[in-house]
Amino acid sequence: MAVNQISWQVIADGQYRLSGSLDRDTVPVFWRQRNQWMPHNKQLTLDLADLSRVDSAGMVMLLHLCQQLKQTGSSVMLHNIPQELKTLFRLSHIEPMLTACME
Repeated sequence: MAVNQISWQVIADGQYRLSGSLDRDTVPVFWRQRNQWMPHNKQLTLDLADLSRVDSAGMVMLLHLCQQLKQTGSSVMLHNIPQELKTLFRLSHIEPMLTACME
């Protein structure tokens, strides 16, 4: 996979993996194409272990994803959150908003 790409993979029913670079260069196109990858499960797990890079644009996209899924009645659990993303959450003072969906 090229460094500046995002990949959304279905692992099992309700389990997904996000990999690649989640940054200002990749997020806009990926988000516009969300109808192709947006899950419709009531409970879902998103594994972030394979993210090679995350910046503030990627963090905001994940926040929007969690909000949008919550509005449709879904619950989201983020697994294997990269340390750089945890740091962004903490520095942005949004960690408390996400504690329910972080493992």
